[in-house]
Amino acid sequence: MIPILVTGSLGQLGNEIKKQAGDFPGFLFFYTDIDNLDLTDENAVANWFNNNKPVVCLNCAAYTAVDKAEDDRDLAMLVNKTAVANLAKNCKRHNTLLIHISTDYVFNGMNYKPYLENDATAPISFYGLSKLEGEVAVRQFAGRAIIIRTSWLYSVHGNNFVKTMIRLGKERESLNVVFDQIGTPTFARDLAQVMLQVADQYYEREVMDIFHYSNEGVISWYDFAKAIMEEAGLSCEIKAIESKDFPTRTNRPFYSVLNKEKIKNQLHIEVPYWRDSLRKMMNELE
Repeated sequence: MIPILVTGSLGQLGNEIKKQAGDFPGFLFFYTDIDNLDLTDENAVANWFNNNKPVVCLNCAAYTAVDKAEDDRDLAMLVNKTAVANLAKNCKRHNTLLIHISTDYVFNGMNYKPYLENDATAPISFYGLSKLEGEVAVRQFAGRAIIIRTSWLYSVHGNNFVKTMIRLGKERESLNVVFDQIGTPTFARDLAQVMLQVADQYYEREVMDIFHYSNEGVISWYDFAKAIMEEAGLSCEIKAIESKDFPTRTNRPFYSVLNKEKIKNQLHIEVPYWRDSLRKMMNELE
């Protein structure tokens, strides 16, 4: 049995990994979260690695509150950088493969074509900066690691755009949603499957690499909200507005589509279309 550490196991990705664990009988999963492993505590992380010696670490833990990060800067950096550095250092000591999740927010959103893994990063929010610092920590301290950048994550677990739209769609007759922020949603189950495939294919390899993964397709938040209402059978009208008419605490990338050719070619996978994955998630909610 190959011991696998899953951090952030109570979140969207962690919960989806639990659901698929049975498809990987050769893995012995250790599920942790803040209640039983504080990743910001360097000694606690070191002790856990010494006692359990994982071959792979799937890091699903992160500070993801984009707007709150502007005010909770110390906490965002503690979770998205310091905790990642603690994991990376211990992964190197134990020759553990670290699979770390990052975000499209490391880019400035000014591109005109899907972002490649080696495109220049330039975050325009503190959240994006903290995630980029986490990437730097992985490359600096981990001996073997794969960073997977993703976007617009949702699932039946936790708080996310899909569940918020369904709740508001039941409460209101209309909603204003921005149409000038373009990207691609990602069903957490699809990403969890990819993480497990990466673990299965790379756990014995010497590797330091970055992949992009989201579902297929390109849409705006407006398009996404419209589709959610249609799939949920809700009559709430979605009205298109510009970002300037919906001010938030921090700036969002206007264009953050991720190019997925690299991960498709190297893992030999087919990436599901965003609407098909949305439908799967919605069926699970019913």
